[in-house]
Amino acid sequence: MSSMSPNSQTATSEDTPAALPSSAQRVADLLAEMGHDRPVVMLPATGRSAAEAAAGLGCSVAEIAKSIIFRRLSDDAPVLVMASGSNRVDEAKVTAQVGALGKADAKFVREKTGYAIGGVCPVGHIVKPVMLLDQDLFLHESVWAAAGHPHALFNLTAQQLQDMTGAAVADIRQDQPPVAV
Repeated sequence: MSSMSPNSQTATSEDTPAALPSSAQRVADLLAEMGHDRPVVMLPATGRSAAEAAAGLGCSVAEIAKSIIFRRLSDDAPVLVMASGSNRVDEAKVTAQVGALGKADAKFVREKTGYAIGGVCPVGHIVKPVMLLDQDLFLHESVWAAAGHPHALFNLTAQQLQDMTGAAVADIRQDQPPVAV
């Protein structure tokens, strides 16, 4: 399992009630209702990017399950792609799976998910998104996902993430162009 840096603090029943921001507490409560037994972790600094989150947790960037929201053009539905933090999402691959995509601005993300960009949790959305899960997340013993706030994350396996969300597992990684020699 990934290690946490000594600067990370976990929210447990022994912590003060104000230990988590309200959006992260909502996720912690939802995870508890789902039977998830690992705590929400608050980073001392932001985890808005996969690199920032990995640095704060002491894990590899690839172990961060970053949440990327798109807007499906045909019906304005939110599309949530949960990708390995080391991967760039290939929008053409996602489009082939779910239909043509548009950009999702901060207002769209908040209205559809209930979360701010940088803290979009894979569960507990206002509007259930179409979901895809990066197959590369299954290469890791455990991964970290956003927990409703830019500083909050929780740990789980890729299989638990799929079970919680019902997301289809897909190849969504953008292939790197060949290097010229």
